[in-house]
Amino acid sequence: MPEIKINLPEEILSARRLPPDDFVRDLRLAAAIHWYQRNEISQEKAAQVAGLNRRDFLAALAREEVDVFTVDLEDLKRELENG
Repeated sequence: MPEIKINLPEEILSARRLPPDDFVRDLRLAAAIHWYQRNEISQEKAAQVAGLNRRDFLAALAREEVDVFTVDLEDLKRELENG
């Protein structure tokens, strides 16, 4: 697995009051949720980014009050019209 190094000011870590490992975990989850909400990655890929299994990723989405199922209203309308 590729490793990415990010240099952040110490103030960022101290502002969150988290140990570096917890900060990295939160950062990965935030990125996964962001990309998932933008439909850039699937639930499965987002779970991988977050370092979680899919069930735990879905639980994280629920904790963050992120809709798991999104419906495109235009797609729904077409489906209903086509019966």
